[in-house]
Amino acid sequence: MSRATSHAPRRVVIIGGSLAGVLAAAAVKEHVDSVEILEAHELPAGPEPRTGVPQAAHIHWLQAGGAEAIDALLPGTIDRLTDAGAHRVPVTTDMVIFSPEGWYRRWQRATHYVITASRDLTDLVVRKEVLKDPRVTVRTHTKAVGLLGDRHAVEGVRVRSADGIEAELRADLVIDASGRASRLPRWLARLGLTGLAEERLDSGMVYASRLYRAPVPTRGWPVVGVQADPLAPQPARAGGILPIDGERWHVSLMGAPGAEPTRAAEHFEPFARTLRHPIMADLLEHAEPLGDVSVTHSTANRRHYYERLRGWPDGLVALGDSVATFNPVYAQGMSVAALGALALRDLLASGPTRGLAHRAQRAVARPVDAAWALATSQDIHFATTRGTHPKVTDRLLRRYVSRLSRTATGSFRAATALTDVLALQAPPVSLVRPSVLLAAVIGPLRPRLDRPQFSSAERELLEGLPHRTTARA
Repeated sequence: MSRATSHAPRRVVIIGGSLAGVLAAAAVKEHVDSVEILEAHELPAGPEPRTGVPQAAHIHWLQAGGAEAIDALLPGTIDRLTDAGAHRVPVTTDMVIFSPEGWYRRWQRATHYVITASRDLTDLVVRKEVLKDPRVTVRTHTKAVGLLGDRHAVEGVRVRSADGIEAELRADLVIDASGRASRLPRWLARLGLTGLAEERLDSGMVYASRLYRAPVPTRGWPVVGVQADPLAPQPARAGGILPIDGERWHVSLMGAPGAEPTRAAEHFEPFARTLRHPIMADLLEHAEPLGDVSVTHSTANRRHYYERLRGWPDGLVALGDSVATFNPVYAQGMSVAALGALALRDLLASGPTRGLAHRAQRAVARPVDAAWALATSQDIHFATTRGTHPKVTDRLLRRYVSRLSRTATGSFRAATALTDVLALQAPPVSLVRPSVLLAAVIGPLRPRLDRPQFSSAERELLEGLPHRTTARA
């Protein structure tokens, strides 16, 4: 659309009141006259579940890269999150993680951090901050059902209200943040834009999650996790315990086909005992379950390569899960959405707007590239994975990363190199810098840990719990 290429957009419509949609509003609000978010459901007033976000039932965290992107978009938001009950967990200082190569050491010098909280709280704190701006409004119970315009320029969206009435909503810029259920590929095809490349890689992992009342104070309590070994002969299993708001533990268990967890409450803790180490089961014996078990089978990595589509229309940007979804075990989705929104804001602030939509789509793809490489390079090695099979180069890379991971159990340099990438603050290619290669060649500088590394204060708390069964941890 000619006006979208000649000056900054004045009116923006965002499809979806998800975290990605709200962060998109934060990205554009300083550069436009008005922003309207279209949400198919009601947005809760408190930290409560939002319809259409089934993944909220499972553990979430913000990587340091994503948290800093949110703070750049909305200064002070991370402090507001922690004030509301979220936890800022230093990496790897407050982490007890059993990797396929052994226990990661809890280095006292933290290199990064993660923010752990319920997804409901994260959504609420960010949404409230964005909606303080009078330029941003929300239209609930409204679905976008199509794009207005043609293959060259998008000029708005066709919407349908809860009573079935359709209307046209004009805009200079439309941002699709409607998530996993996005219909954007179909809408583009209706405009005559075909040939969209898509990739899908599915390890078949099933998630089962449950909230618990923590038996210990959660402030300063470590994240606990048992990672899956993709090369093990038996079906992969994994799990994690995150301290979150409300003095709770958020617990997720994962299993590949042949070892899937179920929604049966009586099977939840026994499944935790089948992981590669029983630490999670030992801890859960002392925690009080809160509510039912939630299960999801939607854990595939899926990506649309919008940035490669020839003739991308003016006036349209896709962001967040609309572009790519990742196996939740890698905790990348929220952070990638935040980094994409920050890239959009920086483009709008840079001045020239000619070709803005296409340039924005390429910028959004950059954090997706890094997260995609991380997720798929691991998932491709599970025997249950569908979509593609590992090539010789994939196997060589896996052997190198495995050696680097083993080195990281006893080398601060190797551990920092890995966490730089996992935090989405360095590209995966940084793992082959000469200094990192040398660290991998030398190997771990400290002896391998033979048990979880709890502090003396944490052990004292565990030993004081009734019916103590965590002594073997």
